[in-house]
Amino acid sequence: MSINGEPGETAPLLESGDSNSPPASINRTSDQQERRRQPVDFSSLNSNSSGDNGLTSAILRYRYYGRLAPHSDSTFQMPDHVVPPDFLIVVPIVTEGKQSSLITIFSLWNTMMGTSILSMPWAIRQAGFLTGISLLVFMALLMFYTSYRILKAMQTTGKLDSGVDFSDVCHMSLGRWAQILAVVSSLLTLLGGAIVYWILLSNFFYNVVNFIYHHSTSPHKNVSNGIDYVCPSMSASHPGNHSNHNWTLSSHYSSQWLASSHSHESVYDRVWDENYTVPFFLICVLGPLINFRSPTFFTKFNALGTFSVAYLVSFVAVKAHQWGFHMNFQGENDVKDIHHIYIPEFQGTFAALTGIAALAYFVQNCVISICRNQQHPENNIRDLTIAYVLVAVTYIYMGIMFYAAFPLNKNCIEDNLLNNIADTDIMAFVARIGLFFQMVCVFPLLLYIFRAQLLFSLFGNVWPSLKHVLGLNVVLVGICVVFAVFLPHIGSIIGFVGAFCGFSYAILLPCLVYMKTLSDRGELSPFTVVFHSFLILLGLANFIGQFLIIGKT
Repeated sequence: MSINGEPGETAPLLESGDSNSPPASINRTSDQQERRRQPVDFSSLNSNSSGDNGLTSAILRYRYYGRLAPHSDSTFQMPDHVVPPDFLIVVPIVTEGKQSSLITIFSLWNTMMGTSILSMPWAIRQAGFLTGISLLVFMALLMFYTSYRILKAMQTTGKLDSGVDFSDVCHMSLGRWAQILAVVSSLLTLLGGAIVYWILLSNFFYNVVNFIYHHSTSPHKNVSNGIDYVCPSMSASHPGNHSNHNWTLSSHYSSQWLASSHSHESVYDRVWDENYTVPFFLICVLGPLINFRSPTFFTKFNALGTFSVAYLVSFVAVKAHQWGFHMNFQGENDVKDIHHIYIPEFQGTFAALTGIAALAYFVQNCVISICRNQQHPENNIRDLTIAYVLVAVTYIYMGIMFYAAFPLNKNCIEDNLLNNIADTDIMAFVARIGLFFQMVCVFPLLLYIFRAQLLFSLFGNVWPSLKHVLGLNVVLVGICVVFAVFLPHIGSIIGFVGAFCGFSYAILLPCLVYMKTLSDRGELSPFTVVFHSFLILLGLANFIGQFLIIGKT
């Protein structure tokens, strides 16, 4: 039994006042050391204090105030004179548990830097050069504004440090349906991320094994005459890709293409196929890792994501330096000539980019958690602004640099930029194997968070039983495998998931909560209604647009 008198509860660690002198047994070696109240076993003290009515009364008073202020951040703090000296300990090092602005900015940047970075050149291809840059900037502004509205709402209501989530605010402001929509959108984001991760893991696994196999069996046939770029949509040996283009090749490029691609042996090709066998082999790797009860081990490898992004940025810079820039804004686009390099300013499939960008800039579901521990909360808006600027610059750099430097017809660019690099390229091999191990560590975290949110919502427990956990994991892995086999196109998946979650969680709910708050105060103006209704319509149009470009990307 704890000091509060309830099983499993502990009294808060509150700072003691100077009015209480510590007992002689406590050495205060420095004025910088703090005396703090500690949880005390009530039954133990009570049994050892027979006849000491003063101590017993002090314990009872302690329990009483502990119930009034059950949390360490409560405004109803226990008076100093209530705390007996025996309840004080010396804390030599005081840790406030607060993070600096630099950590806040980095955490926001790191959270938004996801698999979308691999699809940015493809997204630019779908929107056109100038349109793509403009839309990436516009989507960054839109998503920043709604993130700002969420953060501002939590700060003005004083709920930023209360442990309340934005979904709870939606429930209080709009009703139960809004909270359900927020939870469903968050779950869908996690599920979409898991599907994309499984597809990319299958791709990296496939290419890494290919690299090792070809270098071990035919090392002298891997010389590609300096050609390290490929157009997978023209390769019959790359069944995971699709294209409606019938490319025309010059004899010069045809010989270079054959030198940089491989004709796999029939047995090897049947056993090791990117779409039909590798996704199932991946179960043997990830299956044992997704059933852990605690994700603590995998959280230790979060820094790998930062190194992966840094390597990809350097990788694109090196390739752009090697290839040079190939940009032609004159003439017309010839989709049949692989040598024809034409860059359109606008493409009718621009909705593919806005869908991807909605997920790329999506941080609304965790902006509160990241900013809650800010050492100086008044800097949260500034730090959020800086983080969005850095994220936008990173995505625009990755998309434009690779798109402009790619030396073939821009219609060759895949929704995973590494697919445009030959599997014999050593830098691409390092990128793939690094991303593979990083995603192996992140994938169990995605499934754990999904499982925790869903099972807690249904059963009130994140681990109701091993049977529930195994059953849910089998379903989730099955969904991932089905997509990896029949729809291994991460650009389309990211676009649909991003457009839906961007509309529902990132735009609709923040705008409605803001207008409802102003309405309750009697401060809602017609301009505010029109402006935020327009933003909601933009989000809805982005989601509808994903259906209109099916089969055109």
